[in-house]
Amino acid sequence: MPRALLEQGAPLSIFGARDHGALLRIAGLERKAIQYDIGNPLTATRMTRHALPAALYAPIRVLLRAEADGHAVFEYDSPATTFGQFGDPDVARVARDLDAQLRSALLAAAG
Repeated sequence: MPRALLEQGAPLSIFGARDHGALLRIAGLERKAIQYDIGNPLTATRMTRHALPAALYAPIRVLLRAEADGHAVFEYDSPATTFGQFGDPDVARVARDLDAQLRSALLAAAG
């Protein structure tokens, strides 16, 4: 995809989804849980150009699950914490931006 199109797109996109609840049914459990891969190719390249192993964690995984009382919960590892392991200030700067974007997107989705 050309860079210009990526720059015009949404700050974050869902790249994939997996029904983790379906996996738990194999074990006889009934749970609602979907895991999403969320990210942005430009954001990923802004990090991986400085620390290629950061590609192990991009896109970010987010779990949306239902509590026993029916409330929905989003869970994820903070990008700033996850990418902070690389000790690179350029990667850390991008990860902090990603933290804010992800928090904003999830609050909007929950809203």
